[in-house]
Amino acid sequence: MDLAVKSELVEQVRAFTEWVGAGRKLTQTGRLTMADARALVPLLGTADVLDRAIGDRVYKTRSSEELPNLMLVVECAKVARLVRKTGQRLVPVKKNQALLDDPQKLWLALFTGFDQLGEAFLHSGFGESLLRPEFAHGSRAALAALYNTDGAVGIESLRAIVWDVVSAPWVLDDLTELQFEMLRRSNDRDTKETLEVLQRLGAVTLRGESAELTELGRFGMRRLLGMPEAGDPIYQVKITLLEIEGLPVWRRVLVPAAIPLDRLHEVIQAVMGWDNYHLHYFLDGETYYGEAEPELQYRDERKVRLDDLVKPGGRLLYNYDFGDSWDHEILIEEATVATADGRYPRCVAGQAACPPEDVGGTGGYARLIQILGDPGHEEHQDIVGWLGIDDPGQFDAARFDLDETNQRLTARA
Repeated sequence: MDLAVKSELVEQVRAFTEWVGAGRKLTQTGRLTMADARALVPLLGTADVLDRAIGDRVYKTRSSEELPNLMLVVECAKVARLVRKTGQRLVPVKKNQALLDDPQKLWLALFTGFDQLGEAFLHSGFGESLLRPEFAHGSRAALAALYNTDGAVGIESLRAIVWDVVSAPWVLDDLTELQFEMLRRSNDRDTKETLEVLQRLGAVTLRGESAELTELGRFGMRRLLGMPEAGDPIYQVKITLLEIEGLPVWRRVLVPAAIPLDRLHEVIQAVMGWDNYHLHYFLDGETYYGEAEPELQYRDERKVRLDDLVKPGGRLLYNYDFGDSWDHEILIEEATVATADGRYPRCVAGQAACPPEDVGGTGGYARLIQILGDPGHEEHQDIVGWLGIDDPGQFDAARFDLDETNQRLTARA
């Protein structure tokens, strides 16, 4: 699909890369020199303020790190792999210079790498928001909300969505009311700033107190989510929860063969019925893939497609919740092609209910089923209360509803 690319950031990144030329010297701390920064601000039109005046006093800019718009352009060029830092020099990545002649491919490289850019423009230190350390999840949540809506979305609604996502991993109960309010305000500020950068990228249009994806932004989201065009390869995948006693728990799903693993994780969570409270990984028999956390040392799942790892007849292991350790077999049953009127990903069949979160793994789930079926068991009422139901008959381990499953899948797009 050929779309006109109207993006301030794309033009700035192109001009910056051309300025780098054969290479530029950096400071000992790996930053642009102030002489270069002062030349780049007017050259690129970043609108950064140099030597800010407050009253009668002028505060001299001492580091390029104090120029957030310029730093964003530099980091964009790095994310697109147009330049890289080596020693105390910034040098071009020669194999990727062809991107400069293809605005759409350059734009897509910036859009798909956007979730790596939070530290480049969001405030750090005192007043830092939760969005900054959780930028990948928060920015994706905002984009997903925009993508799932025909038309504009209120910025207040987007702020609430982002807050729910980025605050979920944190324990905030000990904060005072004032501390909580300040943290929420900083997050709202950074959500708006994120939308403004997406507007500079050409992915979002801001009108007053609402935001809407541009046609270019919708194209980028389809590519980001691995959405296929008619004729593109589709995998029929069977996802089976392993080591479950009694009725097996499985789902059959049609997914793009090129779906990124981070997106496949979301699909598995939705169709199985998990709540995405815990960590996960994929394993192809040799390599672990998961979130890009240095401590876990997994290969970044965002950068790997399903068809990079397996072909029809092949299998992957997916593990969810390292405490309960739910193992899932992902079997590629067959390959087909997308139809013009098809919706992907889509669940086409399944069996049995998903176990409750935090039940204690396969052993704990078997015990829960046993106790629910025995009204005389001393823990029977405790288990009923833990499940949040009034009657044990309200939990049906054999229940599977295809329509509800696809509704969850659509909601997590």
